Formats: sequence, C-alpha cells, structure tokens
Amino acid sequence: MLTDAQRRAKAPVSAVLAGPYGHPLHPILITVPIGAWVASLVFDIASHLTGDPGFLTHGSQWLIALGVIGALAAALVGLLDLRVIPSGTSAFRVGVTHMALNLLVTLAYAGDFAWRRAAQPPAQAVRPAMLALSAVALALLGISGYLGGKLAYRYGVRVADETTQAEGYTGHGAADQGP
Repeated sequence: MLTDAQRRAKAPVSAVLAGPYGHPLHPILITVPIGAWVASLVFDIASHLTGDPGFLTHGSQWLIALGVIGALAAALVGLLDLRVIPSGTSAFRVGVTHMALNLLVTLAYAGDFAWRRAAQPPAQAVRPAMLALSAVALALLGISGYLGGKLAYRYGVRVADETTQAEGYTGHGAADQGP
C-alpha cells in the first residue's frame, strides 16, 4: 500500500508542464544534452585523428551549446518532479544531489562553450584541456544519471504505481486498449 508521500511523488505538479501520470517529460528531455555532449566528446577526440579538424571542433562547440540549452529545459521539468518528493526523505536527498550534479555539469559545459568561443583556434584540434573538461563533465553526468535512475527505478519517483503497472501483465485492462 502506498503512503500519501509516495502517492504524491508519483503524480505530477502540472501534467501540462511535467507530463501526465506515468509519462514524465524529464526522462525524454535529458536525451538531448546527453546525446549532444557525448557526440561533442566524440568530435573532440576525432579532431585529433584527422588532418582537417576545423569542422569537428566547430561542430563540437555547437553540440555543447545545444546540450546546455537542452539541459536547461530538462532542469526546469526535473525541478517540477523534485517538488513532489517529500523533503527529509532519502529520495529527496538523492534528488537534490542529482540536481546539484546536473547544474555543475551544465555550468561546466557552459564555461567550456565560452572558453572555446574565446580561445579555440578554429582550424586546430580541440585543446587537450578543453577535451579533458568535457570528459570530466561527462563522467559527472554519468554519476548524476545513476542517481536519476535510482530515483525512478528504486524509489519510483514519477513512475506509475505497482497496481497500474500490473495491468500490463494481465489479459485485460487499460493497457490492452492501445497506446
């Protein structure tokens, strides 16, 4: 049986902004910064493997910017999800740590973007220090992603309750009516 606190953590503050019950928007929005930042690191590394690295360094810089914009959108929706978790709980502490790491990563990438705009020669491979900053930020993002997974898969934040999930394992019910 769910407690009132658990029930609140599964329901959105605003279905329009955070996604309806059982369909949170935060998990889909995080794919933008993760994908952009992983691709930017691949471009950074590839810029050291080619004779004409300019297009890769330029592409990496704009992938970083795209990731920062996507991270801000995901953060706004994630903050709505965090608001439904009761303070003083393990889930809330994990959520705050997850948020703090994501903000740190986003600030690191925003700084990396500004640094590249100011100091990266356009036709040269990405400077090793810039590449290292991206790699460290991506590693921190992986740790934060682990914590986000813990929120969803261990604590069930914004995940449909077990009774609703069980409908998918029966021969009838709302799940059989189509997507």
